[in-house]
Amino acid sequence: MLRKREFLITSISLMLTATAARSASTPTVPDNKVPIPRRKARTKVLFHTPPGLPNALTATPEGLWIGEQKMSGALAKQYNVPDATDLREAAWLVDWNGKLLKTVMTLSRNTSGMAVGGGYIWMGAEFAAPYDGIYQTTFDGKLVAQRQVPLGPAEDGGGVHGALWQDGKLWLLANRLHAIMRIDVASWTADFLIPLSNLADRYHAIAWDNGAIWAVTGNNSKSFKEATPGLHKYDATSGKLLEIVDFVPGSADPHGLTMHNGNLVSCDAGIHPGWPNNDSPFHGTVFEIELI
Repeated sequence: MLRKREFLITSISLMLTATAARSASTPTVPDNKVPIPRRKARTKVLFHTPPGLPNALTATPEGLWIGEQKMSGALAKQYNVPDATDLREAAWLVDWNGKLLKTVMTLSRNTSGMAVGGGYIWMGAEFAAPYDGIYQTTFDGKLVAQRQVPLGPAEDGGGVHGALWQDGKLWLLANRLHAIMRIDVASWTADFLIPLSNLADRYHAIAWDNGAIWAVTGNNSKSFKEATPGLHKYDATSGKLLEIVDFVPGSADPHGLTMHNGNLVSCDAGIHPGWPNNDSPFHGTVFEIELI
């Protein structure tokens, strides 16, 4: 028989998962028949990143932090690249001209999201268990804790595909739950969940925008030419899908996402599921997203 605490945690997890499942069936046009606003965007390259695979980023007053992704083990075989000899992954701090200011080596694996806040770097890992979850790291590279995504098995909460820090809380794009999750880091519990729409095949990266959250979207494509990247904007209080953005053909391939001076900024890793490596002509760059 479950103890009371275990019972409550399991019940909450099941309720939130059910909520996510119901949301996933939400049609494009809500019950009130008002279409979701839709517009386009184009991209503009700002600079190249340090050598490596830039797969996450977050803007801070000190500059732009970029999270490195490395391929190792089964992932290296999947993408037909050499197995990484040094499994540590970098958090690079650069200025807005791309000049490298600081490098912090972390123990994160297959980094696919990052946030900076509360005195720490939070690296989101998408590697297979037990190496998935969040790596809480100091600015001198010391691991404080590796934590699994809440509302799941203690040993495997699933991968992270985006992160942001806002008002003392850590937000994650949680793959297993197909949702954006807000976490109280002191207790490491989820206190809010936004189920993601089923209107995109894949999601990658989130960014805060004045009470709303942008999420990168994409389709199941086999090449840069076939890709249809975009953005979904969610109300951070109600979870309502507010807006859909489609990138114009030939735009850079968005992986990370952050907001800087009112503009969305992303990065192009060069590694994309189903594509030839470096198929995007913008691989290894940071770019601005201009809403049209």
